[in-house]
Amino acid sequence: MRKIYFVGLDLGQKQDPTALAVVEWLEYAGAWDGVAYEFRKETSLSLRHLERMPLGTPYPEVVYRVGSTMRSRQLAGAERRHLVVDGTGVGPAVVDLLRQEDLQSRLWPVTITGGDTERYADEYYRVPKRDLIVGLQVLMQQGGLQIAEGMKEGGTLMKEMAEMRVNVTGSGHEQFGAWRSGEHDDLVLAVALACWAVRKVAPKVRRPQVQLV
Repeated sequence: MRKIYFVGLDLGQKQDPTALAVVEWLEYAGAWDGVAYEFRKETSLSLRHLERMPLGTPYPEVVYRVGSTMRSRQLAGAERRHLVVDGTGVGPAVVDLLRQEDLQSRLWPVTITGGDTERYADEYYRVPKRDLIVGLQVLMQQGGLQIAEGMKEGGTLMKEMAEMRVNVTGSGHEQFGAWRSGEHDDLVLAVALACWAVRKVAPKVRRPQVQLV
């Protein structure tokens, strides 16, 4: 059995909370294949932890909380661990603090853009917000991400997903976000960042999963 963890961190601003999501990729032996004479390899993707930190949480405290999560017993024993951090806005300062931590994982700094092309430069991935949101939407619609029933903030995540809309600016660019003023999308982005990294490095989920809410 192989296990890989992907942790997404969406950093809040003064009016937005910080969110942390832990996604588990698992490969295991499935049904016996009499033709190939071996057990089929099956994979699953599960949201194991989701939290929204209190508004105004100082960034050093955020770094401490993230470090504790990455080094936790719950994530121990995994083949690999990945931390995907929203490096937009004030993010670079937090990324620098995280690089000084013993995270025991690969750090992926991501700048979320309003463009339409993903690229990598100066140790940062520049990823269109559209790619993050649509990628998560497709994954959930196909039942590729398991969400444990009764998970704290699980209902809020689904509400945020339902509130997501695309607006087209006067210049023709798409902007994704909550359609009502004052709504947040931090939980969606934390999960979307983790799932984006899954698509980058993990083999495709080969067994559709039933989404539980």
